[in-house]
Amino acid sequence: MSNYHIKHLEEYFQVYRRSVRNPENFWEEIAEEHFLWRKKWNKVLEWDFTKPEVKWFSGAQLNITENCIDRHLHVRGDKTAILFEPNNPDEPAEHISYLELHKRVSKFANVLKDKGIKKGDRVVIYLPMIPELAVSVLACARIGAIHSVVFAGFSASALATRINDCEAKMVITSDGSYRGAKTIDLKGIVDEALESCATVDKVLVAKRINSDIQLKENRDEWLQPLLDEAYGDCVPEIMDAEDPLFILYTSGSTGKPKGMMHTTGGYMVYAAYSFKNVFQYREEDVYWCTADIGWITGHSYIVYGPLANGATTVMFEGVPSYPDYGRFWEIVQKHKVTQFYTAPTAIRALAKENLDFVTKYDLSSLKVLGTVGEPINEEAWHWYNDHVGEKKCPIVDTWWQTETGGIMISPIPFSTPTKPTYATLPLPGIQPALMDENGKEIKGNQVDGRLCIKYPWPSMARTIWGNHQRYKDTYFSAFENMYFTGDGALRDEVGYYRITGRVDDVIIVSGHNLGTAPIEDAINEHPAVAESAIVGFPHDIKGNALYGFVILKETGESRDRNNLRNEINQQISDKIGPIAKLNKIQFVPGLPKTRSGKIMRRILRKIASNDLSNLGDTSTLLNPEVVDQIIKEAL
Repeated sequence: MSNYHIKHLEEYFQVYRRSVRNPENFWEEIAEEHFLWRKKWNKVLEWDFTKPEVKWFSGAQLNITENCIDRHLHVRGDKTAILFEPNNPDEPAEHISYLELHKRVSKFANVLKDKGIKKGDRVVIYLPMIPELAVSVLACARIGAIHSVVFAGFSASALATRINDCEAKMVITSDGSYRGAKTIDLKGIVDEALESCATVDKVLVAKRINSDIQLKENRDEWLQPLLDEAYGDCVPEIMDAEDPLFILYTSGSTGKPKGMMHTTGGYMVYAAYSFKNVFQYREEDVYWCTADIGWITGHSYIVYGPLANGATTVMFEGVPSYPDYGRFWEIVQKHKVTQFYTAPTAIRALAKENLDFVTKYDLSSLKVLGTVGEPINEEAWHWYNDHVGEKKCPIVDTWWQTETGGIMISPIPFSTPTKPTYATLPLPGIQPALMDENGKEIKGNQVDGRLCIKYPWPSMARTIWGNHQRYKDTYFSAFENMYFTGDGALRDEVGYYRITGRVDDVIIVSGHNLGTAPIEDAINEHPAVAESAIVGFPHDIKGNALYGFVILKETGESRDRNNLRNEINQQISDKIGPIAKLNKIQFVPGLPKTRSGKIMRRILRKIASNDLSNLGDTSTLLNPEVVDQIIKEAL
């Protein structure tokens, strides 16, 4: 029986038991059998959560790009590694083979070296979803430079903060990007950011939209001429397993972003292992994750996980609504996509539109559907299952974080029976625990608590760049000898996990702990509701009361608002109980969201409490203008 590829439920339980009984043997066997190492490890695992310090495969040497590219060349050289689908459907797709990828990555790596980038230097990448983004990430890894991708939609100030925090020597960007019908001036944003960055001495600019930009003398250079001149082979830098691979910034509750630092060997093993099992990838499949490489999902499940398995991975430049709301399904049909991985936010947006956008395409190639970024609500799950998967594709509702590096709790398709709104069971090697407020583990089923992980896993972030104390305080101080996820979860009668949202999204009303996710699920089941967000606000009698921000579908726009409020509260009362009814319901045009689709509840809490003094920086939101509209119409 293979530990590496689980094919049915009984096998899952056997492998899982083995993985927690002797985690070191389990991961050693997988690392040994499925990856290319230049030197074997002295020790599989050393760990101490009190410091916190974790090392996987210490003493081992490797280069991750040899595992993602070179070792496939003799068997899969001509196979498509990256399938690039442009923003404009009239522009032809690009099929980049493993041989071609090897050449491109080598050339880019040689350009980086020519420009003085060496092992350990930080390179910030601020690019749209074009092939150069994946290639530049791999080129950094090829020479041992630490890449830090910043989503090419962040503001100049957000970009500058990240450049300064990691003291980057170089920025890789483009003249601009296409986003649906719009173009964005990325180079202008970089120029503005660099006014307050002292460490950057080189900017490489890819040409994408052919706009007229200014190149700053001695700092900026067009990328393509340099690539044209570069040599097409680059000897990979030999890295220690615990050498840093990348820094990825995630928003912190304090407002200052946290640079999560991931290392090389353990991250590779876990990203590859989780990809293979969660998506049940097979040799001829065409896998598509719609995320951006600016997020951890793109790192682990567009670049490293798929390529380490010799997969064909789709990179899509555009948005689901351009040129119309059928764009995702047109791409699935065009490239015969087999695994499709997207966010609940996208599914809900598409579910609001006419079903013809889905039904006119042939989606019969699909085998597995996935969701990521937040727990998927029941209505969206059923729409996805019925209309996209046609009730024949398992839906993997994946729970994980930037900090975890890879998927932690998820169904394994064709093995784990799925259950709407449940992430189901932990992957092999992952040991979750539910904790109460007193730091005691809650055993058994039909319980809920704070979700912790009690044993290290290979892809966990090792520190916050430049601030290990913050890493310790944030993740290892709430519960002794545990990694605290910051999320609440419940475990049902069969041991399935359901993530109930951030613990700070639990509101205590009249002494009752109310998680926002189940209330939002109840509201979202109302036929007139598209999406909702619940926050608490101070209340003289209850301590806190509930405030609902609700987006209506077009069908609900013309309805009587008071009747709608009554119906929504009745629905909550029926589903959860009268204690969860909302004191205030505001109908809004949109919700303030980060670019990864997370609702910024901090801002909504301020509005609900009528505390508008310090809303913080809203420029990094996907839709900052919606905040002003909500404030204007606040109850």
